[in-house]
Amino acid sequence: MANFAKASVPQFAVEVYQNVHLPEGGREVNAVVTVTATGGAGEPAPSVQPSRSPGSVAPGGRSPDAAVVIMVDCSGSMDYPPAKMRSAREATAAAIDALREGVAFAVVAGTHQAREVYPGGGRLAVADAVTRGQAKEALRKLSPGGGTAIGTWLRLADRLLASSDASIRHGILLTDGRNEHEEADALRASLDVCAGRFTCDARGVGTDYEVKEVMRIASALLGTAEIVADPAGLAADFTQMMETVMGKEVGDVCLRLWTPLGAEVLFVKQCAPTVEELSGQRQEAGPRAGDYPTGSWGDESRDYHVCVRVPSAAVGREMLAARVSLVLPAPDGSPAQVLAQGLVRAVWTDDVVASTSINPQVAHYTGQAELAQAIQQGLDLRKAGDIDGATAKLGRAVQLASRSGHEATAKLLAKVVDVVDAANGTVRLKANVSKEAEMTLETRSTKTVRVKK
Repeated sequence: MANFAKASVPQFAVEVYQNVHLPEGGREVNAVVTVTATGGAGEPAPSVQPSRSPGSVAPGGRSPDAAVVIMVDCSGSMDYPPAKMRSAREATAAAIDALREGVAFAVVAGTHQAREVYPGGGRLAVADAVTRGQAKEALRKLSPGGGTAIGTWLRLADRLLASSDASIRHGILLTDGRNEHEEADALRASLDVCAGRFTCDARGVGTDYEVKEVMRIASALLGTAEIVADPAGLAADFTQMMETVMGKEVGDVCLRLWTPLGAEVLFVKQCAPTVEELSGQRQEAGPRAGDYPTGSWGDESRDYHVCVRVPSAAVGREMLAARVSLVLPAPDGSPAQVLAQGLVRAVWTDDVVASTSINPQVAHYTGQAELAQAIQQGLDLRKAGDIDGATAKLGRAVQLASRSGHEATAKLLAKVVDVVDAANGTVRLKANVSKEAEMTLETRSTKTVRVKK
């Protein structure tokens, strides 16, 4: 794939952390796979001549290496208070300023339908001084009015991004309300269509949107979810998001899991920097192999929890339970490029101490996944009026946050419960909790702290 100002592909490394020992008859193998990408930064893109029209390609017919579509909620609720719409315009302008030279981009206004704000004509512009200025001028025309149908925004973004062969295809979506003007099935269908085609960060501004919707969008499209309760914070958040996107060097990387005959993958989930279930996104990749999408990468490290059920074997036997590879699928259907590999093993033993010990990395992330679940269940029970159930779940969350050293989550929990004994998970629900505190806790519930290796 041709890239504009092509940067070198990062070097990937895979480390596997596990207890390889199983008791006689044992079948379940757990491993934490740490994937690290380093050294991918390329040279800055050459300056683009400002005389080219919006939507044209870079010199020499080469395409930009990234394409971004910003989707801005322009529904009627964005007028309450008026500062919300004004902040959204300023944030979008800040994100446009953070675009690298030569990156393809577009802006979409989202209501009960999706409308191209810039450049128009079903195409993408190429970032330079002229197109940035034109785009920011077009933002002045954004005004609130109409409903909310997020699925239509995503489908328009997909069509625009599909017009580019950039290796990094990304969306930024801002909403302030509930997806009230299309059926839940319509949004789900849009997410199914867009999954694997581009990644997307989702942001909720204010406190009147549905947290679960924003998190569902980010999870399905391998992006981040965050609350920006005060609209004044949007510009800084959008700038940071765009700078992160501009730091990506390679897209469409997959975690490929091969298992031997008779073995079964029970689950694959990302466990750092956030908990994300990937099992349902598996794509078959040949005999006994499946690909799990991981999205775009820059210089960064992520952890994945892999669980495989293997055939039982006698004491003393050893087998390869799984081979984990980072692969870059080829667009023309030729064999994927293997970026790195690691092995998950199983050894059967009659040593009780060896077979019953839990690997520290596996134990840590199992607790982090339980922490996220306990917070979400506790908040749901609180909303439903089940005080005892909410107290139990949020108490368990406090205990897990304390045990794992997750100070950020512990502070957010302390805004929802009064902590009596963190070690034992003894808490009392606060009588008065701000909507912002509750929504922030839920939005950030899936963020994890990494285990100290």
